[in-house]
Amino acid sequence: MSQYFDPIPWAKNPHLQTLLPRIVRRTPLLTPYWQRLNLPDNDFVDLAWSEEPKTAQHKPRLVIFHGLEGNFNSPYVHGMLAAAKARGWLGVVMHFRGCSGEPNRQKRIYHSGETEDARYFLNWLKEQFGEQPTAAVGYSLGGNMLAYYLAESGENAVLDAAVIVSAPLMLEPCSTKIERGFSRFYQWYLLKGLKRNATRKLIRYPQSLPISLLTIKSIKKLRQFDDLITAKIHGFKDALDYYRQCSALPLLNQIKKNTLIIHAKDDPFMSTEVIPDITTLPKNIEYQLTEFGGHVGFVSGKLSKPVMWLEKRIPDWLSTYLENSKMIIPWQELSTETLDNLIESFVLREGTDYGMQEKTLEQKVADVKKQLVSGEAVLVWSELHESVNIMPAAQFRPD
Repeated sequence: MSQYFDPIPWAKNPHLQTLLPRIVRRTPLLTPYWQRLNLPDNDFVDLAWSEEPKTAQHKPRLVIFHGLEGNFNSPYVHGMLAAAKARGWLGVVMHFRGCSGEPNRQKRIYHSGETEDARYFLNWLKEQFGEQPTAAVGYSLGGNMLAYYLAESGENAVLDAAVIVSAPLMLEPCSTKIERGFSRFYQWYLLKGLKRNATRKLIRYPQSLPISLLTIKSIKKLRQFDDLITAKIHGFKDALDYYRQCSALPLLNQIKKNTLIIHAKDDPFMSTEVIPDITTLPKNIEYQLTEFGGHVGFVSGKLSKPVMWLEKRIPDWLSTYLENSKMIIPWQELSTETLDNLIESFVLREGTDYGMQEKTLEQKVADVKKQLVSGEAVLVWSELHESVNIMPAAQFRPD
């Protein structure tokens, strides 16, 4: 069963687990459909879709938030995007600012508690392509950010479910852990990417960071980068203030949406402080702590045929929320009063475009009723949302 993780027998070492995905999966599993989303502050984020979204807007959706300096080419990212497509879902990666290969314009970047862009994107997704079952998965930094967004938003989160993987839910102790032993290799690797992107940003947009090119070159630790850039540019006193304000662990009990959190005990990025007290978690949060897995590794199977466990575990868990059943309600069996109330509620909720000539509520209700009678529209019950909706008959999918 996908619920249980068994590592490759000879690859239980946490560093092997962490590095194996990059070794065994060197090329992306699919070619994404790219789109640039312009933001209200004249900046942008780039989206990598599993397919052209306009032709797949009727499908359930999986949003992917990557980790520090991650992008579509990260094995866990394109792997999950391909897994979503294989399930018949519409997958999309929202790259954080500056992470898609082009520096962002404004005097800001991204961080573990920066939820503004994710919130804007999720609302835009719903407004642009209509309502469909939608879930999100966040990895590492993206996982902490997702948890922070869910806690901030409560019942208003524009998601039906979420999965959080290998998230540094307590940032300060994790920043200390990555400065010790072999974990310093990961610090070097991540810092190399951060410094490269910061340098590109300053060259392209001078004065867009509160630091000089010479100072960027001298940075030796992630905490130093967060002190000089992340904290300063986003209004925190220093790195410590940023870590304490943006750690999601103390906020988990504010999450109202169904959420799965996955950690590995041997994660070389994490300290034991990230492990929540499960007795204090709300019932809507499921916590899974595996013995092995490393950091966003979780490679099982055999060397000749490695299996990325997360690409099975996550879709299997989310299927309950994304692959909900829908059924058409025979409108003829409803009383006139009940039908009129349903249509009126729909019109008031969704709104309609009638061009230059505005119509009364009664006229709009009558128009929708005509579409039901003609068969152009259908009355649909959604098990997931426990709600009734009216939609074009051509767009109806039972699953």
